[in-house]
Amino acid sequence: MLEGILIEGFIYGIMVLGVFLTFRVLNFADMTVDGSFPLGAAIMAVMLIKGLPPAVAIVIAFLGGALAGLVTALIHTRLKIPDLLSGILTMTMLYSVNLRVMGGRANLSLLRVPTIFTRLGEWALSFMSPGIAQVILCALVVLLIKLLLDLFFTTDFGLSVGALGANPQLVISQGMNPDVLKICGICLANGMVAVSGSFAAMYQGFADVGLGSGMIVSGLASLMIGEFLIRSNKISVLTLRVILGSVLYRGLMYLARNYGYYIHMTANDLKLITGLLIILCIIISQRGFRRYRGKRGHSRSHRGRHG
Repeated sequence: MLEGILIEGFIYGIMVLGVFLTFRVLNFADMTVDGSFPLGAAIMAVMLIKGLPPAVAIVIAFLGGALAGLVTALIHTRLKIPDLLSGILTMTMLYSVNLRVMGGRANLSLLRVPTIFTRLGEWALSFMSPGIAQVILCALVVLLIKLLLDLFFTTDFGLSVGALGANPQLVISQGMNPDVLKICGICLANGMVAVSGSFAAMYQGFADVGLGSGMIVSGLASLMIGEFLIRSNKISVLTLRVILGSVLYRGLMYLARNYGYYIHMTANDLKLITGLLIILCIIISQRGFRRYRGKRGHSRSHRGRHG
């Protein structure tokens, strides 16, 4: 149970890092995630079936996801279409693209194809359980991606990308093109989402054209849950809480699937639970923000009377 929650939490945590980059850093409502996630899974399945090494397939999946993000970014920046509609258009087109990638089939099985997880299980069988080895592998992968993302935001270019969502005029005043920064950020985010999809395909043993259904909603839920765990403005802590939020969300979904029957809930209610969870997070966040503003206003008036 715990091993499965951690593995899924780490794998989907890569996707949530991409959602964090677009929704929180760039302030860009990107719906491309629902299409780029299964795109990564489809590319991974096809590459493995053709006999390519998993490492090469992961790189190709990243490039495929980045290309999907590029389409969304260009629709938004060149055609001046709103961000939400740009992502929806790309997500819709990607459904057909994913079918094309998988040779017209809606599902590709990897049960008889060697993957990182199957090879790792065989290698580790003599000294640890395959589940523990898979947890360690997924933890190392998501940690590496987190550290690279943290390192990216310490560079001048990364700092400019981080400033774009909060203060576009500042970026323009520094002589940088905000469209270029936005394009790069969206490409990077969807590349990470596709990598997450590729690992999900290897772990689940199949790639499906509908694998990304509701992925953006679960990503937002994980993102908001993580924001309640730790309060900080440091980028290293922000990315850490994204991963922790992903793990906790997967744990909550596991409890809902396996113990929801006590309150007459079934697996069909998971989307409903996710939506209600996001609404609850927003309500709590808004109340906390108003309470924080009220305290600041009270302290300022107090200092004004006694200053």
